[in-house]
Amino acid sequence: MTFADCPALDVLCIPGGAGVNALLPDAATLAFVRRQALGARYVTSVCTGALLLGAAGLLRGKRATTHWASHDLLAAFGAVPVRARVVREGNLITGGGVTAGIDFALTLVAELAGREAAEAIQLTLEYAPEPPFAAGTPETAPAAVLAAVRARGAALRAEREGLVRAVTGTPQIHAGPDA
Repeated sequence: MTFADCPALDVLCIPGGAGVNALLPDAATLAFVRRQALGARYVTSVCTGALLLGAAGLLRGKRATTHWASHDLLAAFGAVPVRARVVREGNLITGGGVTAGIDFALTLVAELAGREAAEAIQLTLEYAPEPPFAAGTPETAPAAVLAAVRARGAALRAEREGLVRAVTGTPQIHAGPDA
């Protein structure tokens, strides 16, 4: 299926990940996202998919979230970055990093099919997180772990930041404490 063949979507969901970088400057992808967002009942993203919504101009003046390592980049698109697992503003729903995607999905199911349906899915998944370590956010992770994760992601972060600067015309991104 091509962008041209795609029917109008009720829910537009933009996933994140390293592949987002290649799409940030892609005019055809951004036009498709903008076009689909016009008629969508819900415009959503998980993880760094929010950056693609931003590049399409859909986050200007809106509250949104994304993965912590890219959170500060949201402001370059005119978004109001919010540190939360799920942020809802009107028909826009954004989710943070990968595991926040479960919270995001349950939120969206509740919107589409009701709270009871979302609770049934939550129970079916046995989703009652009790992480074995307190390292799930930059604020709670040990400093050495945070430094190691930042170092591993430095090249991807530098590429992503350069693309965001190019797409937005922002000369300098002021990296937040999580970057």
